[in-house]
Amino acid sequence: MVTDHAPRPTTARAPALPASLTPTLLTRLTARVSAAANAERVTTSAPYTGLPLADLPVSTPADVEDAYTRARAAQRTWAATPVEQRKRILLRFHDLVLARRDEVLDLMQAENGKTRRDAFLEVTDIAITARYYARSAAGFLKPKRRRGAIPVLTHTTELRHPKGVVTVISPWNYPLSMAAGDALPALMAGNAVVQKPDTQTALTALWALDLMNEAGLPDGVWQMVVGRGGSIGPALMDDADYMMFTGSTASGRRIARDAGERLIGASLELGGKNPMIVLDDADVEKAAEGAVAACFPSAGQLCVSVERLYVAESVHDAFVAAFVARTGKLTLGAAYDYGVDVGSLTTASQLKTVSAHVDDAVAKGATVLAGGRARPDLGPLFYEPTILTAVTPDMALHDQETFGPVVSVHPFRDVEEAIARANATPYGLNASVWSGNGARGRAVAARVRAGTVNVNEAFAAAWGSIDAPMGGMGDSGLGRRHGCDGILKYTEPQTVAHQRLQGFTPPARVSPETWAALLTGALKVLKATGVR
Repeated sequence: MVTDHAPRPTTARAPALPASLTPTLLTRLTARVSAAANAERVTTSAPYTGLPLADLPVSTPADVEDAYTRARAAQRTWAATPVEQRKRILLRFHDLVLARRDEVLDLMQAENGKTRRDAFLEVTDIAITARYYARSAAGFLKPKRRRGAIPVLTHTTELRHPKGVVTVISPWNYPLSMAAGDALPALMAGNAVVQKPDTQTALTALWALDLMNEAGLPDGVWQMVVGRGGSIGPALMDDADYMMFTGSTASGRRIARDAGERLIGASLELGGKNPMIVLDDADVEKAAEGAVAACFPSAGQLCVSVERLYVAESVHDAFVAAFVARTGKLTLGAAYDYGVDVGSLTTASQLKTVSAHVDDAVAKGATVLAGGRARPDLGPLFYEPTILTAVTPDMALHDQETFGPVVSVHPFRDVEEAIARANATPYGLNASVWSGNGARGRAVAARVRAGTVNVNEAFAAAWGSIDAPMGGMGDSGLGRRHGCDGILKYTEPQTVAHQRLQGFTPPARVSPETWAALLTGALKVLKATGVR
């Protein structure tokens, strides 16, 4: 059922496209797509209004093949470029992103429909990522001495070589973070990149490519193709040396299968049904504020956003009241400034999923405490921030990823129940735990099956800790981005071992029996002296 007093966030309808998105800019960006001059075209629309936005050339399998050919030719020179020179390019890119932030904020909002404050988080994310890998890559990639087979006599070195051409398939929901964020470490490691951004948000990805070339990245090192996965997906897989994919679990499984068949590596960030646990000692007001930040950024179209809320019975009512009140104060709408809290969904299919999940839950007995309806009066794809209770396993949104501004709230009796319910999902991407005791919160977090868990924060603490790995467990994916994992996955490790003077075979005039006895004694000494 729907409560009569459900909050109805409102604001004005969307304005026209910002002046920064000039025909000259759009033409320059679309010209960077690897496609034939007479290519078929596809038109995208702005989520805020439904009006036409970009006219993009569509790449064919032959265009993809040509992009790989150019990328391989460019990669050989790029791999030989000193790491220090690559570093300077990434740092110039860092400066350009910050200097041109208003332009890319306009682009992201126009293509994705998110608010300016959510778009700005992507700008900060990419600046941090560029700076981190620019300044850390040399340490990650440099030759490293390893313990040799025989102390002193074996000189062993681990080298890191680029994979070659990395394929990046990036989604529409975080068009700058997911496009540039995965390409930058691959480039820094000496690879070339062939990338297929989602068509809906291709302009943002092309903008990042444009800026990287302006920063000094040689032509051809980063190629961009546009098209449907069913058309150019096989060509992307056939020539890849490594696959980086962010998207649905179903698509990720197919990519993992095909990558396994080709014996190449793959890193996959997939779906999630992320939980938040509010313990009985949590500050209710802070937890409610945290829940708003966890559930509704980018209209809930965020892989690490929360869709399931578990609240201790002793604070449940107070928390729900505070959460509903804060949600009711959110402004919903479109604006190319920082005045709106929640923006639009991005695609009609996403609106259909969100509406279907909520309608199904209500029809089966769930209660809507806030939101629960589309807002066509604001634009074609707006949906109110929605809070549901009495959600049961027979409802689609109980287990399935909604990927919209919808969350279900559930009471729990004790910590064991909370952890068990949080873990009762095939997914394992992100989670949030709220407690007045940091040590207790961290102890609970360590028992939640998720690649990242935040204590007294929604998701930004773990995501922003870029020196630490980020990725999913179970159906949420394979591999990690960020930290050393985020760049070393794009490399092939090689061991070079130089044996000096004497090896494992007996020297002349020493019998095998005597040599075996000598080696046995040496192994015992090494163990006794603590040598690994």
